[in-house]
Amino acid sequence: MTETASTSNLREGAGPIRIVLADDQTLVRAAFAMLIASAEDMTVVGEAATGREAVALTRSARADLVVMDIRMPDLDGIEATRQIAAEEDLAGVKVLVLTTYDTDEHVVDALRAGASGFLVKDTRPAELLEAIRTVAAGEALLSPGPTARLIARVLRAPADGAVTAPCPEALGALSARERQVLALVGRGLNNTEIAETLSLSPLTAKTHVSRIMGKLSVRDRAQLVIAAYESGLITPGTRQ
Repeated sequence: MTETASTSNLREGAGPIRIVLADDQTLVRAAFAMLIASAEDMTVVGEAATGREAVALTRSARADLVVMDIRMPDLDGIEATRQIAAEEDLAGVKVLVLTTYDTDEHVVDALRAGASGFLVKDTRPAELLEAIRTVAAGEALLSPGPTARLIARVLRAPADGAVTAPCPEALGALSARERQVLALVGRGLNNTEIAETLSLSPLTAKTHVSRIMGKLSVRDRAQLVIAAYESGLITPGTRQ
């Protein structure tokens, strides 16, 4: 489920979205680069064949977003994502992870490391461009069904050094309404859908989401999804 960003995302004079492509397959990078070149609101500022190159290029090219393959030599996409997320100077950089299968448990490792969402590599071209816009706009890009199943499988064994979600006690900082909103975020609803479900205005729903992120000290919506499950607020299959 995605929160659709504007398709004319020139960001009010800030210029096109600056993208680093990280994939060890030259043909994959070339195909993505050609696709991105067709969109006026984004541009490729670097291509990396390894995770280490991706981190370095993200710094040097002042990227806004990295399209990151998980499996790469030298440094994999998960560790590269973790390094980008941990660096203060790269705090605004978003990572969109690419995977061959949406059942890949490494996807959750990438989300916990700081990625803002994931796509499978056979995604249609138009969907990839919209995914870039969505993540660049600060929203999470998650597929609720596969994500819920993946989280259920891997949360029992947190990866060392990963970005972790709050413990159940941390939820004590949230109001009853904020808990409701967090549960809906965990189910993959966007702000408009949350507003409709709870009979709120979209602006109020967005405000709740922002406050929850601040209270739980998470960097983006993807971490809120992890938080909703890892804290025990919701479990796969529940219908709060």
